[in-house]
Amino acid sequence: MSLRHQPVRTCIGCRSRDDQANLVRWSAVSRSGVTVAEVDHRRQLAGRGAWLHPRPSCVELALKRKAFNRAFRGVVDSQSVEQWLHTLRGTS
Repeated sequence: MSLRHQPVRTCIGCRSRDDQANLVRWSAVSRSGVTVAEVDHRRQLAGRGAWLHPRPSCVELALKRKAFNRAFRGVVDSQSVEQWLHTLRGTS
């Protein structure tokens, strides 16, 4: 049995460290001159990434603290994050 190294990232919501596999990566994408937070399903989008647990409590904390603005070092439209939170609440 071989143990493979699992990258560790920090959730921008709860600020706890976890394996990368347990977190969702978000990227800042420019759309019509506005920077938008977007889920990076393949984890391959260019630029800075923000990591977040797929739990409503972590998403709420990240939005409350404006953690996406801090993580992406600028003002980010987090409307897509709020929509994602709504879908998480619907499935939990």
